[in-house]
Formats: sequence, structure tokens, C-alpha cells
Amino acid sequence: MPNLVPPKIPDGERLDFDDIHRKRMEKDLNELQALIEAHFESRKKEEEELMSLKDRIEKRRAERAEQQRIRSEREKERQARMAEERARKEEEEARKKAEEEARKKKAFSNMLHFGGYMQKSEKKGGKKQTEREKKKKILSERRKPLNIDHLNEDKLRDKAKELWQSIRDLEAEKFDLQEKFKRQKYEINVLRNRVSDHQKVKGSKAARGKTMVGGRWK
Repeated sequence: MPNLVPPKIPDGERLDFDDIHRKRMEKDLNELQALIEAHFESRKKEEEELMSLKDRIEKRRAERAEQQRIRSEREKERQARMAEERARKEEEEARKKAEEEARKKKAFSNMLHFGGYMQKSEKKGGKKQTEREKKKKILSERRKPLNIDHLNEDKLRDKAKELWQSIRDLEAEKFDLQEKFKRQKYEINVLRNRVSDHQKVKGSKAARGKTMVGGRWK
């Protein structure tokens, strides 16, 4: 064990150990107080940073929630538009299909009516038979045999479309002929009215040209 040498005390000076102890205690207290203040200051900054971080997290979470809400609403609107567009297309297709079916039924009914008319006309016979035979011949030339026994399903569909197009062409031709007949009928009526008016005017002029002689018109 090393020998401990007490510190030398200057001669003529008196040390106040209580004062030295008090000053050391004050120094330690001040250092401790500074450490405590530094600790609380650091703790305060950490808490402020933590609160700022929490605020940023909450803000970001709110922004994401708002973005998600906007995306969800846009998706709902898009789905609604798609459903509306799909419903509109289905309604339009159903309407076109119904119109197409109605045209087919009308065309078929007109064909049946025309066939019945031809049969009635053939029964009457007479002098007009030659003209009707010509019409019948023309129809027989237009009416070609189907020859569908060897066709598959796709070919049958194509054949049906072809027949339907022929029916539509015939309907269009029929409409044009009906319109032509209406115009000719109208022109004939106009000519008849003109002839009738001309005859009336001519008759009135002839009546004014007669004179009364002996109680009689001359």
C-alpha cells in the first residue's frame, strides 16, 4: 500500500473546510441543475418532434383517407356510368330487335297477303289470265329454290340473312311502286278536274252566246 502524503498547507494560512465543502456542494448542485435543465430541454424537443411526427402522420393518414374516398366515389361513378351505358345499349338492342321482328312479321304478312291475292286472282280467270300468268312467271323466276338440306348452321344463318335482305329489297321496291301509283293517281285526278272545269267553262260560254227568238233560245 503506497504511503499517502497529506497536502502541504502553506504556513500562515488557515483553511475553512466548511467553506470548501459548501462551494463544492454549490458547484455540484449547479452542474446537476444544468444537467437536469439540459435533460428537460432535450426531452421537450423530443416531445415536440414526436408531436410533430404524430401530426404529420395524422395529416398523411387524413390525406390518404380523402384520396381513397375520392377514388371510391370516382369508381362508383364509373361503375354507374358503365351500368347506365350497358342498360342503354341493351335497351337499344332490344328496341332494334323488336323493330326487326316487327318488320319481319309485316314482310311475312305482306307476302302471305300477296300470295292470297294471287290465288284469288288466278281463280277469277277470264281474259286477264294472260297478264297474271306473266306476273306469276316473273315471280317464279325470282323465287329460286332454297337448296338448304346440305347447309350447316353457319351457312343456314347466312342464307337466312340473304333471304331477309331480299325481303327488305322487295319491300323497298313495293314501297317505290306504291308511291309511283299514288303519284299517277293524283295526276289523273288533277287532269280529270281540269277537263271537268274546262267543260264547265265551255258550256257556260255556249249558253251566254244563245239569243231569245219567239220565246225560244237560238
